[in-house]
Amino acid sequence: MRTIGVVTSGGDAPGMNAAIRAITRIAYSENLQVLGFERGWEGLIESKFRPLTPRSVGGIIQSGGTILHTLRCPQFKRKEMIRKAAETLDLNKVDGLIVIGGNGSFKGALELSRETDTLIVGVPATIDNDVFGTDETIGFDTAVNTAVNEIDKIRDTAISHERTFIVEVMGRKRGFLALTVGITVGAEIILVPEVKFEKEEIFKILKENSAKGKKSSIIVAAEGIGDTRKLAKEIEKNTAAEVRLSILGYAQRGGSPTARSRLLASLFADKAVKLLLKGRGNRIVGLQKGRITSIELEKSCKTEKPLDLKLLRLASVLAT
Repeated sequence: MRTIGVVTSGGDAPGMNAAIRAITRIAYSENLQVLGFERGWEGLIESKFRPLTPRSVGGIIQSGGTILHTLRCPQFKRKEMIRKAAETLDLNKVDGLIVIGGNGSFKGALELSRETDTLIVGVPATIDNDVFGTDETIGFDTAVNTAVNEIDKIRDTAISHERTFIVEVMGRKRGFLALTVGITVGAEIILVPEVKFEKEEIFKILKENSAKGKKSSIIVAAEGIGDTRKLAKEIEKNTAAEVRLSILGYAQRGGSPTARSRLLASLFADKAVKLLLKGRGNRIVGLQKGRITSIELEKSCKTEKPLDLKLLRLASVLAT
């Protein structure tokens, strides 16, 4: 093992830079060279990269985003593009590749692993927290705290005006972010894509809360549950509530990573480099029951991480 590559792929997550920094410095401590491929899979397809050194990654641990940049790369689904990426690794004598990203990135990494002898290790970094094989991903804690800070402010306005607010958070397919945020802000209702909801039940809860003297409410909804604008209008039509909608949007992806996200980035990076030094590839690193471990890349890609529905039930009890 002489040279390793690093790529950040898919949606950005706070802590990616911390992971790049840690990977580079740990690799150099083991006398390895590091190449940073730019703009996700496009960098491997077009052979665009730059050397990373302990000095070039200085001062980035506190920065959100990724210094290597990232983008969605639909062309990487084509076989010929994957082969071009494999050729780039071969021509530049890259012995190991660390992929920092989420489920989509790891599926791309799995396809690439079938076309190259380069060892590949995934480092989970996504605000969705939906990667199987890790209890938590880099960036999730930061995104949760960003949303919580904003909703706490919205709660003040909701109470002052005796309104119901629907706050839409990210999560097109999964509800990990909405569920965690909902519990920690004391939301009266949490809506996630994994659980079908009846609008009549929402109307009922809000009416019961009003009868109990609760004049304001927070509904935290993952973006994947449907049209929240339409839902706001239907709530107003069927209850006495005055409803406002707040969409938090891309602010959840940015910002300085929390201590938790930085720590995970460093621990995952250490595990990833050590796996490569042991000649172990096609794996992802993760946190399981308090331990840094790893599982097969293919198993992670083909297994859906379950949402803990007991937390949803707990949230409903806490909201009474």
